[in-house]
This record gives sequence, C-alpha cells and structure tokens, in this order.
Amino acid sequence: MGILLANAPAMAGPHMGPGGELSASWTDAVAGWTITTLVSAKFYLLFSFLFGYSFTLQRASAERAGAPFAPRHLRRLTGLFLLGVAHAVLLFPGDVLVTYAVLSLVLFGVRDIAPRTAVRAAACLVAGVAACLLTWGLLTVALAEPGPGQDVTAAVHEVAASYRGDFGSVVHINLERWGGALGWNLLYGADMLAAFLVGLAAGRRELLAQTDRYRAWMVQIVVCAMPLGLAGSAFMAVCRKGPLDARWYDVGSAVGVLTAPALTAAYACGLLLLLRTRSGSRIAGVLASAGRLALTHYLTQSLVMALVFTGYGLAWYGRFGVATLMAGCLVLYAVQLAYSGWLLRRFRYGPVEWLLRTATLARRP
Repeated sequence: MGILLANAPAMAGPHMGPGGELSASWTDAVAGWTITTLVSAKFYLLFSFLFGYSFTLQRASAERAGAPFAPRHLRRLTGLFLLGVAHAVLLFPGDVLVTYAVLSLVLFGVRDIAPRTAVRAAACLVAGVAACLLTWGLLTVALAEPGPGQDVTAAVHEVAASYRGDFGSVVHINLERWGGALGWNLLYGADMLAAFLVGLAAGRRELLAQTDRYRAWMVQIVVCAMPLGLAGSAFMAVCRKGPLDARWYDVGSAVGVLTAPALTAAYACGLLLLLRTRSGSRIAGVLASAGRLALTHYLTQSLVMALVFTGYGLAWYGRFGVATLMAGCLVLYAVQLAYSGWLLRRFRYGPVEWLLRTATLARRP
C-alpha cells in the first residue's frame, strides 16, 4: 500500500484544472503533504530491506536443496531485470526492479560480509547520498531563481499530451523519462543498496524469525526512531510541498534520506509488535496473502494506473487531485487484499511469483 500511495501521484500527474492550469485545492495540498511526510522515501527502503533479507532465505533454500546458489541467483535477477525493463517501458518509468536486479550482483559479491560490517557500510552509503543531495540542493538554493517558471508548466502539458496519446506516445515518454532519471537512479540506488545490506545483516541474524527475542529492542526503536523520522520527514514535506519553494527540494530530500530509515524501522517494528497481539493476529491473516503476492500486486498496480491515466485506457492523466488519488489507492488495495485470499485458496503462488520462481529454479515449482 505504501508503494502504491507513493507511485500514484507520479503516474497520475499533477492536477490540471478545466483551463489547463496547474491547480490544487487545500485538501489536495494536505493530502500531498501527508503522503510526503508519512510515505515518500520510506517504503522503497522497506521493500529493499526485505529484498536483502530474502537473499538469505534464497541462499538457505538452495543449500537445503543441494543446488548451487550462483546459477539460481543469476536466473532470478535476470528474470527481475526483464520484468523491470518491461515494467519501465510499458507502464511506469519509476520502476525499481531493474535497479534491484543490478544491485543483486553487488549483494552476491558481499554475501559473506559480517552483519556489523554490512550495517556500517549501509550507514556510509546513506551519509554519502545525503551529502550529494545536500550539496546539490544548497547550490540550487544559492543560484536558482525562485518560482516554477513558465517552462515547467509547458513541460507538464507536454508530458500530459504524451500520456494521453496512443501506445507509441506512451512508450516514447516512458523511455524518455526513464533515461532522464538514470543519474538519480544511480544515486538513490546507493540508498537502496544500504537497505539491502541492512536486510542481509538482519537475515543473517534471523531477526524476523525471532521477533520475541528482539521485542524490547523493537519497542525502543518505535519510541526513539519515530519522533526523529517524523521530524525529518516533515521538514522534507516543507521543502517539497511548501511553504518553501521548489529550490529547496533537494535540501529536503537530503534530510529525508538521513531520517527516512528511522521512520521506516519504526513502521516495521511497530507492525511486528502489533502482529504479536491477539487483534494483530487477525490483521496478519488478512495481510499475509497480499505479502505472498507482493510482486504481482506491484506490477498490477502499475497496470491499473496505466489503464486509468494513460492512452492505454481512459487517459485521465492530470485529471485528479491527490486526495482523490489517495481514496482510489485505498479502494484498489482493498480489492487486492480480497483477491489475494481468493487466489491463494486455489493456487500456491501468484502469477508473477510463479513465473519468477520457474525462472529461478529452471523448472516448474
């Protein structure tokens, strides 16, 4: 759900009024500020952490089966890479699967790293990304003119026209935006790699399999990390969504990169603690099926949004504000929750999970 809320505004485009002007109501402003504070830059970290953790499970599975791990891993990341390319070109240029596939090579190379070393390396990567963003952001504040300018508005209308066009137009703008974001993908790829390494360290310690053992530690993380993460995320929202102007965007992003891991960790630990309670066990029953279909849901969300907002379907790019998008995301996620339970009562895997597992094992699972 967090990934959906983060990606939807990018796929739907900024709201354009009846006259084509960029506009946002106060409800949209509040909704956008809320998403930036509570969602943006948190859930790709959580996904990346879980990807690093799952690496240890994949390796253990290969060892139990007596199969060499390297070929399995190479087939898995090749499958991820191909899925990611198709996703980025056809549906959403903000795809992370290609980045995950490339970073998986790094993860394989450091697979025997000591957990403490992995965490220290992750901290250095996060600090490096934040330093790059802060340096660029401060230069922008010092040198750029305030205000969005007419060129930004014109560019938004050009993108909107492309997304409302035919199949070729949508693919062309996706390729253009995917290529244009390559530099930022490399930078934020280091942030994802940091989360991979922390996940790898957690997997080596079997943290998610021994939550009772780490309960007191998780409570401390929720209590101490939540305020820090919220403060940093609120500052990021001030820089990205106002009242500070667009020149402060990367300064806010730098603070967000530094503090987002705290809020992400608080989310994860808070959820784990909740799931250990009596009422939480019922919530776990609802969420577990969706978790087993995470890749299918990720791609399905992009497909649904492409059908709604691009020329593939309704071509409603730029038609809705953020508040309406949030409501639509909650409805879509509720449908996915219901679908997950229905599907897994009949099949062992989701369709994309089955496809990736088949590629990984080089046989039908």
